[in-house]
Amino acid sequence: MNLPRNRGSFGPHLLIEDEVDWDQVVQINTRIGEVKLLGTQSSFPCARIIWALKLKQVQYEFIEEDLFNKSPLLLKMNPIYKKVPVLIHNDKPVAESLVILEYIDETWKPNPILPEDPYERATARFWAKFVDEKCVLSSWEAMKSEGEEKKKAIDTAQQMFEHLEKQIKGKKYFGGEQIGYLDLAIGWMSLWLNAMEEVGQMKLLVPEKFPSLSEWTHNFIRVPVIHESLPPLENVVSYFQGGLDYLRSLSANKS
Repeated sequence: MNLPRNRGSFGPHLLIEDEVDWDQVVQINTRIGEVKLLGTQSSFPCARIIWALKLKQVQYEFIEEDLFNKSPLLLKMNPIYKKVPVLIHNDKPVAESLVILEYIDETWKPNPILPEDPYERATARFWAKFVDEKCVLSSWEAMKSEGEEKKKAIDTAQQMFEHLEKQIKGKKYFGGEQIGYLDLAIGWMSLWLNAMEEVGQMKLLVPEKFPSLSEWTHNFIRVPVIHESLPPLENVVSYFQGGLDYLRSLSANKS
């Protein structure tokens, strides 16, 4: 079972210790049922879920998956995509990290991560999808490309980052003064982007080019519940390098 070590010290988005009856919160969350998370420590979609569960003070069991030898439980709980993360709540599976974040927020009410306003909720969902479909994929493309293609891929990724720079400018977090859904969705930039840059021998998040976004990564990673849940950078580098080597070996075998 996992519980954050420093209750009431997770940053400005949470109420201070003397304003929350944490024992009551934990009792409520425990009564809601058994929670398991299938994932890998080096996966940023899994990190999103770990952060959300800890912010919500939800007790859970983490089950490490070997993605090269997927367990029967994973194949049973996510037979369509066969990938992590999968949240299992009272034996019912929920897949896809952004979907899981919304499920967590709707199931465990304390410390909401999505805005209350419908338009703001829709906007957060829009940008979270943009991050996964544009920013993550373009960063991966830049990491694995070579030569002239790499230069084009870096330019494309940085064009995507420019949109995020505009969104975060003048704010501490994407949620304003509170860490929220969109911060968790973009949280991969606080560590996993660094690993991509190292593997790809490039620099995407240039502080001079993206000052507000760079500052946000520092603010985000300083929140104790985030920092305490980060895997070692070298593990993430190995994770990406292994995935890249595997894809290149498949390509070589086809040629």
